[in-house]
Amino acid sequence: MAETDALIVIDLQNDFCPGGALAVTGGDEIVPLVNDMIRHANHVVMTQDWHPAGHSSFASSHPGSKAFDHMDMPYGPQTLWPDHCIQGSKGAEFHSGIAWTRAELIVRKGFRPAIDSYSAFFENDHKTPTGLAGYLRERGIGKLTLAGLATDFCVAYSALDAVGQGFKVTVRLDACRGIDLGGSLDKMLGRMRAAGVTLI
Repeated sequence: MAETDALIVIDLQNDFCPGGALAVTGGDEIVPLVNDMIRHANHVVMTQDWHPAGHSSFASSHPGSKAFDHMDMPYGPQTLWPDHCIQGSKGAEFHSGIAWTRAELIVRKGFRPAIDSYSAFFENDHKTPTGLAGYLRERGIGKLTLAGLATDFCVAYSALDAVGQGFKVTVRLDACRGIDLGGSLDKMLGRMRAAGVTLI
């Protein structure tokens, strides 16, 4: 990878791996490949889902609701999730096999109680920035490769926002795994292709 390239590893955390609260099938299978990508990257950024207990995106915060229901929030439609990646919990930690210490930056997201955050770049209102775009620009980084969990949610939304911010974006599908809620995987792959994301 060139000096102006960065690898962004999305949410490779215990709760998204088998045995976790919101496990993605095969989520831990990508760890060796992602580690190899990290070894060959000049710049590495990790994202970390980091929810307070009782977060508004949790189904448990809405009596009568269950996981994977949909709800309209002030910022738009929201999937309700099982309680996951609660700040300071074992589930919020990075997978023990990932070489996360090579990361130059860890972007924590979803820490605002009233709004969820799939993207590494914006909260789900698509307005509130995480600051990642500015960090990358100031470092002179213009090309991004994304890997991690889950393909059709946090990876896809990060890729779409990155393109929207003017970055050249590649998603390594072999280094991702998806949830696929009601066809969400095909839908988001189509959206990424249409936006100009390179999928390999």
